[in-house]
Amino acid sequence: MCVATQWEFYSLLEKMGRRPFKIFGTSLGVIMLLTPYYAEKIAGVPVEGIQTGVIAVTIVACCLRILSERKISERIETLGATTLGLIYIPFMLTFMVRILTLPGNDDQGLLLILWFVITTKFCDVGALVFGRIFGRHQMSPNTSPKKTWEGAIGGCLTSIVLGFVFTYLLQDQLPDNFTPLWGALFALPLSIISIISDLVESMIKRQADQKDSGAFIPGIGGAFDLTDSFILTAPTAFLLLQLVI
Repeated sequence: MCVATQWEFYSLLEKMGRRPFKIFGTSLGVIMLLTPYYAEKIAGVPVEGIQTGVIAVTIVACCLRILSERKISERIETLGATTLGLIYIPFMLTFMVRILTLPGNDDQGLLLILWFVITTKFCDVGALVFGRIFGRHQMSPNTSPKKTWEGAIGGCLTSIVLGFVFTYLLQDQLPDNFTPLWGALFALPLSIISIISDLVESMIKRQADQKDSGAFIPGIGGAFDLTDSFILTAPTAFLLLQLVI
């Protein structure tokens, strides 16, 4: 999903007149996403150190790449577009991988990711339902006319309730310090940021004059339309979970 999202992001940039290195940038994105996890698992290298190193190496690689291709007048623009795709998509989603290893137990880590996905994505579902029933006041008419403040509040409430219920039902399998109270409290900032993340994607699509980011998923749109909520919430969730785990 990260690869498909980054590819669609680069495609949207192309529709804006930018010229990122799509294949090269997406390949570096895979390295950026997977290397920290396996470096820690296999070699015992701390994630923080290897993650910083991978970011530096990918930027150096992009700089070397523009020397051999693109018109001189387009090189800096290509560097910026390619690097933006790397930082905004795989780097941000790397924090989902880091959540997996946060408790030191992959089974518990998978449950934390499941909690994260549920509280983040079901905010969209709650916002859609509440927005259709109670929606009166548009949140961002110029960016996403269908989003309403009533829907946003309903989405946040949905995330809080599901965050509590999920943590309550599985508290024996989750890390000891991650109680149902934390599951509900942390769901609130995640739901708010997921709405912002969705609005950012809408801005990008509007700038590219596209309704959907792609046709990767029938009935939904592209991969970017599915993962947009995770991009800004993944590092937020990681930082919040670090407080209690």
